[in-house]
Amino acid sequence: MDKKVYTMLNDQITKEYYSAYLYLQIAAYFDEHGLDGYAGWYEKQAQEEEEHAMKFYRYLHENGQAVKLGQIDAPDVTFSDFLEPVKAALGHEQYITGCINDIMAAAQNVHDYRTVEFLQWFVHEQGEEEVNANRMVQLMETFGGKKIGLFFLNEKVKERQ
Repeated sequence: MDKKVYTMLNDQITKEYYSAYLYLQIAAYFDEHGLDGYAGWYEKQAQEEEEHAMKFYRYLHENGQAVKLGQIDAPDVTFSDFLEPVKAALGHEQYITGCINDIMAAAQNVHDYRTVEFLQWFVHEQGEEEVNANRMVQLMETFGGKKIGLFFLNEKVKERQ
């Protein structure tokens, strides 16, 4: 495997675990404000990010590459309203999409089509993640400023399986 592609894939494990940490911090914020639906939504997001990290971990091992885990920093975020965390989540998903695109470009550049094929799942997943995160922002902007709207939004996001 190309050294640059390997390094990027390995680094993505840390980025995915950081994503999980960020979503747990967001979940904690909502939990502390009694919004258990939103807390549950972001707890599930955190679990998904851990699963994504493990996909990269397994891919490296399946391709004979050593995994070198990086340090996971605590998210340095504070929120003053309910819109800020959902906007932070959208911004973070856009950042992760850029990271996946960068790895894809590097893999294509060295004709590493196995990695390109592996990354296709993440390209699709990131599309879904951005749509969902953008929807959360739109709903919060539209209804979250009204107490009854926030109540119904919180109940709606509880339905996530």
